[in-house]
Amino acid sequence: MIKFINRFQSDESGAVTVDWVVLTAAVVGMAMLTYVGLADNTQAVTDATGAAVLTAQDFLTN
Repeated sequence: MIKFINRFQSDESGAVTVDWVVLTAAVVGMAMLTYVGLADNTQAVTDATGAAVLTAQDFLTN
């Protein structure tokens, strides 16, 4: 049993997979935080652009 535990501790065959899973989870988490931070500001810019286009349309049609 001790031999099995020692061999299990020294085996690193799945370490790269675990590293990639952690790295991928970190990238996805950072992307979600960035989206949350930019979503409100993006909506405000979109609303302002829409209002400017409507104002320009009113000016051009009259």
